[in-house]
Amino acid sequence: MSIRKSKAEVEQRRQAVLRHVSKGGEVRIDDLAARLGVSLMTMHRDLDDLHERKLLHKRRAVAMALSTVDIESSLQFRENMHREAKTAIGDELRNHVSPGSTVLLDCGSTLFPLARLLGQSEHNHVITNSLRVAYLLADSTAQVTLLGDRFYPEFESCAGLEVLRQLDRFHIDVAFLTATCVHEGRLSHPVREYADNKAAFVSAADRAVLAVDNSKFGRSATYAYGDLSGYDTLITDDAAPPGETALAQALGVQVHAVAQTWEDG
Repeated sequence: MSIRKSKAEVEQRRQAVLRHVSKGGEVRIDDLAARLGVSLMTMHRDLDDLHERKLLHKRRAVAMALSTVDIESSLQFRENMHREAKTAIGDELRNHVSPGSTVLLDCGSTLFPLARLLGQSEHNHVITNSLRVAYLLADSTAQVTLLGDRFYPEFESCAGLEVLRQLDRFHIDVAFLTATCVHEGRLSHPVREYADNKAAFVSAADRAVLAVDNSKFGRSATYAYGDLSGYDTLITDDAAPPGETALAQALGVQVHAVAQTWEDG
């Protein structure tokens, strides 16, 4: 008699399927079933779920990875990649928030677990440019201020000069930011307005915490906006490149590399 898997175990397997397809580009469904040690029927259910969530394409007999354009323009895809690392990072981030403090949350998906945790905690004032973060806190006791300017659907958030002007109205105890690209301690983003906003977020807060999973290291984009030295703390996962975390420490940044909640295999 087969043992029914928990929701966490099923999701862990589906994340493994997603990684295999992303790496291979196009993979036969029967090969995936054999690799993961499940029946063909189970693999079809997994792929149907991932296809409906728009994380890959399911075709006859094969599963296909999304194109680079699809990935870069899909917040949903980014949110569902490296979920175990982001969950562990979110748990550690919560330790850097005091009840009643004013907190700024950036728009990256790495901060969504923190937003959910803040929704369960004491009264905080959360300032954010992320529509998703605002919705995650909609039923909480937190006071939420949404920074507005040009809306970017691919990031479900706002960026621009008006966001910068609004920052002057607040005293921010701690800012939590993400980074799209971290390479040799330097930060960059493909959209100039977001690069400008992130730099301003760091300057506006008493303390700045950077949250990045291991996949963000070794990448660079068009618009640079400084290096890790502006941050008090870097929180990443235990698969982050040791050279990058050592460089962050050399720049005076406290580094916490958290253990992931399950094996990333």
